[in-house]
Amino acid sequence: MHPRDQTIFALSSGRPPSAIALVRVSGPQAGLALTTLAGKLPALRQASRRLLRDGAGQPIDDAVVLWFPGPASATGEDVAEFHVHGGRAVLSALLAAISNIPNTRAAEPGEFTRRAFENGKLDLTEAEGLDDLIHADTDRQRRQALRQLQGLLGDRARDWRERIIEASALIEAGIDFSDEGDVPAELRAPAVKAIKALHDEIAKVLAAQGQAERLRDGLVVAIAGPPNVGKSTLMNQLARREVAIVSPHAGTTRDVIEVQLDLDGYPVTVIDTAGIRETDDPVEQEGVRRARARAEDADVVLWLTGPEAKVEERATGTAPVWMVRNKIDLGVSAVGVDADRSFAISARRGDGLPELINALVEFAAECFGTSEGALVTRTRQRDLLHRASDSLRRSLELVEEGEELAAEELRAAAYALGRLLGRVDVEDVLGAIFQKFCIGK
Repeated sequence: MHPRDQTIFALSSGRPPSAIALVRVSGPQAGLALTTLAGKLPALRQASRRLLRDGAGQPIDDAVVLWFPGPASATGEDVAEFHVHGGRAVLSALLAAISNIPNTRAAEPGEFTRRAFENGKLDLTEAEGLDDLIHADTDRQRRQALRQLQGLLGDRARDWRERIIEASALIEAGIDFSDEGDVPAELRAPAVKAIKALHDEIAKVLAAQGQAERLRDGLVVAIAGPPNVGKSTLMNQLARREVAIVSPHAGTTRDVIEVQLDLDGYPVTVIDTAGIRETDDPVEQEGVRRARARAEDADVVLWLTGPEAKVEERATGTAPVWMVRNKIDLGVSAVGVDADRSFAISARRGDGLPELINALVEFAAECFGTSEGALVTRTRQRDLLHRASDSLRRSLELVEEGEELAAEELRAAAYALGRLLGRVDVEDVLGAIFQKFCIGK
């Protein structure tokens, strides 16, 4: 039996132990699994309390079960759900009992969502939105992912593809009636008008995307500077927990430490790096090398110094550098240093940190731009829309030279949108997308 014809099952809730655990079964044997364990099928889409028993008749748990016959289910197949107590022993017994059902196996990562895609329950842009929703760390990421899951891009792409096919039909009809004088010209005019409108719409979407794609990955902020100036203390203050070792001895931080923050809904990765200085210690030398590399790749560098900063102390790279003078609680007057922006703080006491954090939030807002309502959130989506737009443009340029060439470009545009939706020739990208899902989703 082909793996796609087998019934799959998995724990679809968090790791045990937990108050309640959800085990989902999808495929032709889902009904058999439900009747075997629960005695009989419950009413459609209604929660029913049942005592679950294994194949030997031994009780497993007092549970709630649901039955969703296909195709009116999340995956388009027969689906059974078992809501049980979330203890490890309960789950182990339940999963073992389900695995004994013929042609039933444990699901692979993302296999439930992939079956939903293959059965037409969602398109590829919606599946990508679901993936982004699962991995969303901030509220802005959540809202963006939810819009994709609800079909923000997919609905538009389907409409564009249908209109391209209609325009293509007019162009090809002109080819069929090419021997009848004015007929091709009469068909060409509305087709050209439709193609131009489509090209303008897609070009407008591509031009107005801002930084929606970057919102998925977030902003990278590197804390850099010489040793023993309070970089790890600042890192702990921003994270609001002890993530880095603080020591009065220079060179304590040898490797790059990262922490994920949510700043007003913007995802920010803050990096604590080794103190940058000349050293004979090979381990510290590697830490300094990594610190310089991460600072060069960051979106903004917080160059931390003591209150008596020297002018030559600057980070390298193209990222903007903010000079952050630490230890102002010591009462030493600061020396002016050239930087994109300057701040004075006490990482130990927290003085000046609200102003620094507010500046980072403003910087993040500028970097991410207006992502609210953005249609394109992935490079794959943007590349395929560019292909469709380019094909539409070429079809307009070629329509006067010959309907055959214009019709071929329209087919290419429709094909690109079909790939965007995952309806044609996308087997090469499915594995890359769905393997990142968690098991049970």
